[in-house]
Amino acid sequence: MLERLNQALEYIEGRLDQQLDVTELARIAATSEYHLRRMFSALAGVPLSEYVRRRRLTVAGAEVLAGRESLLEIAVRYGYGSGEAFARAFRAMHGIGPGEARRTGAALVSQPRLAFRLTVEGSSSMRYRVVDRPDFDVVGLKTRVPLVHTGPNRAIINFVRGIGPRMLERLEKLSDQEPQGIVAVCDDLDPSRAEGTELDYYHGVITTASAPEGTTALSVPAGTWAVFTTSGPAPQAIQELWRDVFTQWFPSNPYRSRPGPEILRTRLSPDGTEADAELWLPVERDRS
Repeated sequence: MLERLNQALEYIEGRLDQQLDVTELARIAATSEYHLRRMFSALAGVPLSEYVRRRRLTVAGAEVLAGRESLLEIAVRYGYGSGEAFARAFRAMHGIGPGEARRTGAALVSQPRLAFRLTVEGSSSMRYRVVDRPDFDVVGLKTRVPLVHTGPNRAIINFVRGIGPRMLERLEKLSDQEPQGIVAVCDDLDPSRAEGTELDYYHGVITTASAPEGTTALSVPAGTWAVFTTSGPAPQAIQELWRDVFTQWFPSNPYRSRPGPEILRTRLSPDGTEADAELWLPVERDRS
């Protein structure tokens, strides 16, 4: 898998001055566009689109300093429709406009080329199972929140704090499917999975029952799920589990992620510092 991802990186590098065909990129990586974006973001720590943008502006920056072509010619080559759009993007990355950079020979920011390598530590085993599930509903309360990769998500914390105990009791009585009890469900994530992009967050239960008044239902079709478990400090252990699934488990197993909600069941210690967690991710067999 990592070898194919590195081939995809070479494809990107050879087409920085062209329109990027993500469908072809996914074909080279031998996976789906959806899984490619998920894998890339987890492995690189930056969304695919952001990496391509930064690589283009890195190469464009070298051409700006070289001074052999006009700024407009460079802008058009790297996909910008006007000199103004190029200048805005250039300044956002380099902290200086292209004209001033050329006049002063300023030091610019560089996005290095990436290459993926698998590091095998062997210090722990990832606990997981793969299950086929019939269709079910997520029933609960819903809000729209920003994506946070590291540390507490204040928007989710504040939303959950606003849910009354009577509502939580009503919901918990509806739970009749795995994972049992109150769960956190993320759906409709931006394909880039960039920090700050928004997603639908549900605080509810997995059930076959009808949604009671004042709640929202999300219908989930039948499919295959990979289920991962972890224990440790909250929220670090849970965020590290997400990271390890995409940087270690997917590259080593014949599955890829598919569109669908991501379900997390968490049980906190009395003081809230430790967590036992179960993460359900929609997957499909990788036929490549």
